[in-house]
Amino acid sequence: MKLKRVAFTGGSGKAGRHVIPYLLNCGYNVLNLDLVPLDANGVNNLIVDITDSGQVFNSLTSYLNIDELKESPGSNKFDALVHFAAIPRILIKSDEETFKVNVLGTYNVIEAAVKLGIKKIIIASSETTYGVCFANGNIDPEWLPVNESHPTKPMDSYGLSKVINEQTAKSFQLRSGFDIYSLRIGNVIEPDEYHRFKDFFKNPSQRLRNIFNYIDARDLGQVVNLCLSKDGLGYDVFNVGNDNNSVNIKNKDIIEKYYKNVKIKEQLEDYEALFSNKKIKNILGFKEEHNWKKYV
Repeated sequence: MKLKRVAFTGGSGKAGRHVIPYLLNCGYNVLNLDLVPLDANGVNNLIVDITDSGQVFNSLTSYLNIDELKESPGSNKFDALVHFAAIPRILIKSDEETFKVNVLGTYNVIEAAVKLGIKKIIIASSETTYGVCFANGNIDPEWLPVNESHPTKPMDSYGLSKVINEQTAKSFQLRSGFDIYSLRIGNVIEPDEYHRFKDFFKNPSQRLRNIFNYIDARDLGQVVNLCLSKDGLGYDVFNVGNDNNSVNIKNKDIIEKYYKNVKIKEQLEDYEALFSNKKIKNILGFKEEHNWKKYV
């Protein structure tokens, strides 16, 4: 059976450079569409600016590499698109540039994929949609644990761009009937970053804006693979985080110190993530492989 072809935007970034190797190990053929190439074994790269609609359409009809030219014409259709390309947070570029690149780029990518008949589309949304991470001042969530039904109410250009991108994805799903899934990705931790957790333990308040969450970049790869394998959901949105909080104190102590006035909607286990990942476990079958306790 021929391996599936996946177009992946933004694969050279912090998350993508771990997710793409995971997908390669799962047997996918991947084309990384980014402004800079990813130098890793087995990765095919194409330099693409997602804010240019013509470049996006062209790239989604591209060959993976020279070897594919040997195959018959028309064999270069992508089976799926994973869209991670974005300015990754506020305070890197101006607010209007962040908003423009993220919103226009996502529209271009989803529009091209739908019009080219790519029936599985996965986009990177963000924890920031809940309005806690980049808020002016310290803002509490409306309830705990924070699940996908929690209101999205960002104050910032990045979080706002992700909320709009989710609506863009939903609109294209309604017109196409394709499967389009939005991943509200938590704070990505790379394999070499676990030394930071000792500092988190000393000063837990620095994790307050992340609702104490984290997602190992390799476990994020697992979630993307599970989404590629899961058909028939139409449009759906998922929190993407690991099973536990990123601090070594119990939830009752976190709540007592930081969330006294926040409604607790469900009974919580001692170290269960306050940024709920129950939906990816129940619907996608996610089983984390990289809990921080293995590395700290």
